[in-house]
Formats: sequence, structure tokens, C-alpha cells
Amino acid sequence: MSFVISAPPVHTLAVAGEPGLFPVNRVFCIGRNYAAHAREMGKDPDREPPFFFMKPANAVVQAGESEMAIPYPPMTGNFHHEIELVIAIGKGGSDIDADRALEHVYGYAVGLDMTRRDLQLEARDKGRPWEFGKSFSKSAPIGPLYRAADAGAVAEADIRLTVNGEVRQSSNIAKLIWSVQESIAYLSKYESLEPGDLIMTGTPEGVGAVVRGDLMEGAIDGLGRIVVRVAA
Repeated sequence: MSFVISAPPVHTLAVAGEPGLFPVNRVFCIGRNYAAHAREMGKDPDREPPFFFMKPANAVVQAGESEMAIPYPPMTGNFHHEIELVIAIGKGGSDIDADRALEHVYGYAVGLDMTRRDLQLEARDKGRPWEFGKSFSKSAPIGPLYRAADAGAVAEADIRLTVNGEVRQSSNIAKLIWSVQESIAYLSKYESLEPGDLIMTGTPEGVGAVVRGDLMEGAIDGLGRIVVRVAA
């Protein structure tokens, strides 16, 4: 097969304890999936059906325990951190039953949904799509994937984020409004999931701005931690 221009790169994530890489296909993100975060965003946290937005594959950048840097993106003055549990889909499917949803999970990771909050809120208030606020390159630093069998009790794991050593976000995965299984099942009714898809499951309360030079450290019990600096 020949191409008329250079083919885009395949974006990948490392797998803990494995030499092979996980190829990233699509990135689905769940909005307002913790009640306390919904409240801080001024929304009713009732258990309404979940909603999704997407990030491009080039949003994903490999993070880990060694410090790495992401750029402060253009056209924003309010760049926010959102720590999240990431699901990696290993087996595709549509209309997946929640009771069997975990059979489709390859593994889990710690991730950040970095957000140009001013652009997101401006778009929201005007009834426009969120893409400029959410869907930009290098906006999803994600740690190595831990295979589902090695990840431990993810459904009850603590999740936290510090900025320059100060705790900003601290919660537990059990507080998800829509669980891992329910999120996979619901999404698969609208779009057939494919191997390589990622699902970012939403962030707990405590989101806030970072500036150039800030150091973020995120962790989920059993899934290691990521250390990400906003480039000066």
C-alpha cells in the first residue's frame, strides 16, 4: 500500500511488565461522572444518562513515574487538570451487557484530561461543541497500562492528584456515578467499541488551574503514578 503523503504515527501506551505496546485507536471521555465534580461545575448530579466527548489519538502522550513535560496550550488563560481512571479496550463489541463488560477490558491506567476551561465554558454557554476546550494534542498524559488481571480492586481504588506537592483532588473510584461496567455497556449501544479504544471515566472534585512550571503528580491505587510538568 502506498500513500500520497506520509502516514500519521501510531500513538501507543506502554504496558507494565510487557515489552509490547498498546496501540491507541479512539479516546472517549465521560463528562461529569462524579457527583461532587458535577456540583462544582454548577450542574445537578442526579444519575441522568452519561454523555461523552472525544479526544484525538494524538492527545495521548506517555507519562509515568519519571517526570515528563506537556506544553501550555495556546489560546487559553485557564488550563485545568482533571485526574481520571482510564479503561483500555482489548476486545471490541456493540450492545455489550454490563454483566460481561469487563471481558472487553484489556487494562487500566492513570490519566489526565487537561482542559482549556475558558474555551470549554464559553462553548458550553453558547451551546457549541467543546472540542477547542478538550480535544487538542498532548491533552491526555496517561501512565502505563496495567492488565486487568494485575490491576487489583480498581472499582474501590483511591484516586488523587497533587500540584507542587499540594493535594488538589482526592476521591475513590467507587464514587463514579456510572461504573466501569455501566459506562462500557452504555457507550457500546451508540458506537461499536474497537480494540485500542480508551475510555476516560471522568474526574472527581477539586479541578483547578495550573500554570507554566507547575508539577502534577497523579495516582490511583494499584495503577502507579504519573509525574507531569507544565513546560515553562
